Amino acid sequence: MPVPTPHISAKSGEIAKTVLMPGDPLRSQFIAETFLENPMLVNNVRGVQGYTGTWKSVPVTVMASGMGIPSIGIYSWELYNFYDVENIIRIGSAGALQDELHLMDVVAGAGACTDSNFAHQFQLNGTFAPIADYTLLSKAAEAARESGVELHVGNVLSADNFYNDGSDGPDQWRKMGVLAVEMEAAGLYMNAARAGKRALGLFTISDHLYRPEELSSEQRQTSFRQMMVIALDTAAKMAAL
Repeated sequence: MPVPTPHISAKSGEIAKTVLMPGDPLRSQFIAETFLENPMLVNNVRGVQGYTGTWKSVPVTVMASGMGIPSIGIYSWELYNFYDVENIIRIGSAGALQDELHLMDVVAGAGACTDSNFAHQFQLNGTFAPIADYTLLSKAAEAARESGVELHVGNVLSADNFYNDGSDGPDQWRKMGVLAVEMEAAGLYMNAARAGKRALGLFTISDHLYRPEELSSEQRQTSFRQMMVIALDTAAKMAAL
């Protein structure tokens, strides 16, 4: 497929090898304007803002994914397969399932469980286990240590439903030690596997499913700076390989 694609208006060469993907387009704009040098708007199809600039002299693109596996599935597929993107780092919010997690903690999804049927398209005779790329994960852990941030690493749940009417919700996932719930990482990890590329999900805890704790929508949009810097530093480390 030639570029631009149906969902991304960027021209060839306008998107960096590493893309940071928040769900919220306004968070994409915030990251670009706050951290990137000389950010340029390269996509605004359907209001899904994408910017390319530099961080520590390394080209980085930050572009929103929207909410849910179907949405990130579209954007990550086009980025990997038509824009020659090598690394996508999802940076989003997540709801904590485990007692040791607190608001603003940063989680890395080494694996992404899911109740989605997204893997059905790959016609696999079994159950695929979506996992993060080890190189990205190790560089993110290194960046977190350098920033003095404790990185909680483990399984996350990429859920299809935000509201669980009539179900036991997260209880069984909590029993299996899953750290937190979000809505996109498993689809991203599967697309990366199929394309032979790299993916990682980093998450800031925005609420706790077993305690009355939550951040406001404005706080979720603008206050995840530790996670953002870890992701940006990871992009810089990947460029040095």
